[in-house]
Amino acid sequence: DDLDYPEIPKEAILGDCWHRFYVRMLEVVQAIRLVEQALDKYESASGDWGQPIKLTQKLPKGEAYLETEAPRGQMGFYLVSTGDSIPWRVRARSSCFCNLSVTSELCRGTLLADVPAIVGSLDVVMGEIDR
Repeated sequence: DDLDYPEIPKEAILGDCWHRFYVRMLEVVQAIRLVEQALDKYESASGDWGQPIKLTQKLPKGEAYLETEAPRGQMGFYLVSTGDSIPWRVRARSSCFCNLSVTSELCRGTLLADVPAIVGSLDVVMGEIDR
């Protein structure tokens, strides 16, 4: 709440490889500014930093899905619990998996030589696709 959040980059409107790269570089510059602000606030921070997290909590019975913003896009987690301290099932949907799913649409009508640049502009980590 105390940080001065920069404006979202809106200069790139075409959505091609160069513009996706340009927006990513603008986001890096903004992230550096936010980190610098946070470090300035951290130097003057004082007080109780909270209690350590208990690792042996019982989870309530049921299922839950949580989405969060990751560096490469939206990431999701699906958790099923039987009421024990260990979940019965946990599944992750990586942001790279979602980003790669649009590749066929982006590559439609382009040259084969353009495909590596298109996939590269999506910032896909192939090891993350497998989950």
